[in-house]
Amino acid sequence: MTSRLTLTIAGLVAALALAGCSPSSEEGASSSTNQIFTSEYGTIKDAGYSVPAVPISKVDKRFHRQIVNYSTSEKPGTIIVDTPNRFLYFVLPGRKAVRYGIGVGKAGFAWEGEAYIAWKQQWPTWTPPKEMIDRKPELAKYGQDGMKPGLTNPLGARALYLFNDKGEDTLFRLHGTPEWQSIGTAASSGCIRLMNQDIIDLYERVRPGKGARVVVKQ
Repeated sequence: MTSRLTLTIAGLVAALALAGCSPSSEEGASSSTNQIFTSEYGTIKDAGYSVPAVPISKVDKRFHRQIVNYSTSEKPGTIIVDTPNRFLYFVLPGRKAVRYGIGVGKAGFAWEGEAYIAWKQQWPTWTPPKEMIDRKPELAKYGQDGMKPGLTNPLGARALYLFNDKGEDTLFRLHGTPEWQSIGTAASSGCIRLMNQDIIDLYERVRPGKGARVVVKQ
């Protein structure tokens, strides 16, 4: 596998800010839905936390977790991020995929390329980088030991850490968020966010390692 991470200068700045946080003719999704999981956004008890229910009726149904027909040359287990349409696909066998709604980087913080998920973490700690602390001095208290896991932590209930083919941390994450209103929008500083109920589901499907490929398309 030839894997690379292509970053614009603005995207690199975004990565540093967040580290603490067109399909080809062979690839595309049908509008046909095989199964939709709208009922799975209720309150979740997880590792001692009570993840609040999402008022899912207020979220566009396109962004509810669902299994769709999806034709791609990528292997099952690959994650494909469709930034313009605000979807993340986890490729399944049989030309299908689990599709999740996502929030993406706002203008000036977009990125694209290829990476892999080196590791994953339940209820991660968030450490803002120096550049973010310089802009927001109130975050200095988290600069050394980070913000403890919790319902207000910017990384949410789970985080998947993206590395390049050299084994270097790209500083980009796929992570949860309590801000369900941001799904379907360009609101983050570069990373890809999912509703907490969805990142918990995706976390269970991913097996870290170089086979856990991530392709981000602008």
